[in-house]
Amino acid sequence: MFGTHDDKMKSVKEACDKAPAGPKKDAAMKHCHAAEKAHTAKNDTECNRECDAAMHALA
Repeated sequence: MFGTHDDKMKSVKEACDKAPAGPKKDAAMKHCHAAEKAHTAKNDTECNRECDAAMHALA
């Protein structure tokens, strides 16, 4: 589905940014920030987990 972690991060960030304000967006943004932190630390497993959690929060 995604070519790289960068692609996944970009897609998740865009989804979070476009989401309407509210509790779902707030929860998703927390996961998005955690994913960015994990990505910076090169922790791909945690990055993936947080990206998935962010998308789930928006569902």
